[in-house]
Amino acid sequence: MSKNYYELTYIINPVLEDDQYEEIIGKFTDFIKGNDGEIDEVNEWGIRKFEFEMDGKTSGYYVNAFFDAPGDLIEKLERSMRIDDNIMRYLTLKYDAKMLRHRELQKKNAVPDIFAFDDDEEQNDEDED
Repeated sequence: MSKNYYELTYIINPVLEDDQYEEIIGKFTDFIKGNDGEIDEVNEWGIRKFEFEMDGKTSGYYVNAFFDAPGDLIEKLERSMRIDDNIMRYLTLKYDAKMLRHRELQKKNAVPDIFAFDDDEEQNDEDED
């Protein structure tokens, strides 16, 4: 069975103890591994404030994970997240070829700085006003 590359970002209820965050993150990491997935990276972004209140909360504990998995895993994973009372929101992205190339550059810290100006360009833009 072929695998796809995914990025999953999810928000955990912010009013938990530190060990409860670890438990929840471990639960979903193990879920992916237990269903023929391979974890590439898991990043805990920690508690972040929301722009707008969500589920009566003003912040949430953000987690971002990258993994390879068969396509049928995503439906099971998202169902598991939907029924977990501690998961406020989640978003799963399936990477296409362009996103995969960008991800590989990210991992090598080699993402091109596409918005960089040299001093002459900035000067020219200001002169046009």
